[in-house]
Amino acid sequence: MLHLRPALYIASYFGIVLALAMVIPALVDLADGEPTWSVFAVSAGGVFCVSVLGVVSLREPMPNFTPRFGFLLTSVIWGTTSVVAAVPFWLSSLPITPAGGFFEAVSGLTTTGATVLSELDALQRSFLLWRAMTQWLGGIGIVAIGLFLFPFLRIGGMQVFRTESSDRSDKALPRLVSVTRALCFIYFLISLACAIVYAALGMSVFDAICHAMTTISTGGFSNHDRSFGFFQNSQLLWAAVFFMVLGALPFVLYVEVLVRGRIGNIWKDWQVRTFITGVVTVTIALTIWLDQTRNINVGDALTQAAFNVVSVVTTTGYASDDYAVWGPFAYGIFFILTFIGGASGSTTGGIKVYRFIIVFQALRRAFTRLVYPHAMQPLRFGDRIIEQDVYDSVIIYCIAFFLVYGLAILALSLAGQDFITALTGALTALTNVGPGLGETIGPAGNFAPLGEFELWLLSFVMILGRLEIMTVLILFTPVFWRD
Repeated sequence: MLHLRPALYIASYFGIVLALAMVIPALVDLADGEPTWSVFAVSAGGVFCVSVLGVVSLREPMPNFTPRFGFLLTSVIWGTTSVVAAVPFWLSSLPITPAGGFFEAVSGLTTTGATVLSELDALQRSFLLWRAMTQWLGGIGIVAIGLFLFPFLRIGGMQVFRTESSDRSDKALPRLVSVTRALCFIYFLISLACAIVYAALGMSVFDAICHAMTTISTGGFSNHDRSFGFFQNSQLLWAAVFFMVLGALPFVLYVEVLVRGRIGNIWKDWQVRTFITGVVTVTIALTIWLDQTRNINVGDALTQAAFNVVSVVTTTGYASDDYAVWGPFAYGIFFILTFIGGASGSTTGGIKVYRFIIVFQALRRAFTRLVYPHAMQPLRFGDRIIEQDVYDSVIIYCIAFFLVYGLAILALSLAGQDFITALTGALTALTNVGPGLGETIGPAGNFAPLGEFELWLLSFVMILGRLEIMTVLILFTPVFWRD
């Protein structure tokens, strides 16, 4: 089969990394005197052995890195690591089905944050930590493929961000390695800072570590059923807002700040300006709505609005309140925000800000040409002219997005889910946000009531959304496998 062996060979190394990571939750349970330490110990041992066997038996000369191999490699890595991350859930005594265990693992690695688990406050710390770790590891993986792989694969208009770091020439390789190291360092440093701030503001050390990992990865897994509403601390909410925004901005800009010391370059980025301006505008509008309709004082309304707006638009998925009961205007805002996401090269999901910029630029040009049919008005992204292939990729991505979204809604409706659950469940999975709307999967609920078919389907949709849709869909076309 087309380069499947080398793809599985590389994926085996990722299995080894996850196996070693499982040792940490096992040690936590061992320290707590919990018998579930054996679940992670057995999982780590089994995964490690299988992964080492894969490394030994599948080794062969690596093929040239082509877009075709890139598509296959990306999908194989995310598919196999999802199975590996689900092993502890499958071997545990938790009230979780095979589909539920895989759903939880995929939700972690794709930093979606949807869950089938309840009574989190009574759950063993090992499973809480493992959920957070899958999101943290998935977050840095998302940044890496978004910066280095997707521009090369020409996915969804990402080639507009193609730089020397996403070039596959020999000259660029040392630069790629150095940038990757810097990214990992910055990712760890921001995570550490977040944990320290959370602990200083009143979280336990364990809560601070877990929530820091799921904040910077914009994942949203919490150790408590009430999510951030458990803490009843406005300072923690504002700290989370700050760090969620950091996770939603392009990490390559942080590398530039680290290397060149030019912090002003962050604001010069068109995506950043558009994203921050939009978040502030929506937050103010929702604050006024809450103040006028729910008789909440302006300070509390601003805190609740800012936290939940940032949580949804960054696709983190934390909740400090059940915003589904804030009224129809708020309901509509959160539904729209679910589509958007953060900047490219961040840990967020969603359609991404840069695509909206390009689409609106195209719409503006269309209006101009209706009045001046022969006007020459190139599309621009900041100070760069958008090439036709970039525009085509964005349009194709948007078509694929809404096609998959529509089919997922129909499939969930066919399985017997009510319209709101189907509508928002498909959307939150495809955009990797986490909670949907409605009584079942809203901020106050979870995905446990859904059936096995729905959980398998939404797991696949989460992977589709995380890998920019086309990366996975192309594997189901005959042309991909044709020599």
